[in-house]
Amino acid sequence: MAGLTTGHRLRSMTEADIAEVMRLERALFPGDAWSEGMLRDEMTGDGRHYVVAESVAEGRIIGYAGLRAVPPEGDVQTIAVDAAHWGGGVGTALLTELLAEAHRRGVTDVFLEVRSDNPRAQRLYRRFGFTELGVRRGYYKDADAIVMRRSAPAGDAGEEKTR
Repeated sequence: MAGLTTGHRLRSMTEADIAEVMRLERALFPGDAWSEGMLRDEMTGDGRHYVVAESVAEGRIIGYAGLRAVPPEGDVQTIAVDAAHWGGGVGTALLTELLAEAHRRGVTDVFLEVRSDNPRAQRLYRRFGFTELGVRRGYYKDADAIVMRRSAPAGDAGEEKTR
């Protein structure tokens, strides 16, 4: 699994992580948080890949992400980073891992929805080659969703494009 910035690591999400992930989910998405049941269903569904980012120094989960893969397509189901760790490369590492897993599973087109009022996330996705396909009005309780897609060229393992 892809590494993170110094002091952090990625690992597969486990049942033991659910309480901590749900704490972050509710804090980061108060109006649209998944229920614990939804998270459990997602983790165990066919074609799913869920990971957490752990702070080695703090000994706690600081981010999480999930992928649904049904080749040749996949969806970033969720990606979240504790606000105290924004800008530290955690989101980049999580997305890199999801795209690498998508590639391993034979996914060539990855889709996602991102809040229209979240420019930070939109910039992250664009850096990875995602482009806007359209808008889903009222997708979130208080915002529209921008639908994005990334088509991976042959041989691409999902790494961030450099400029």
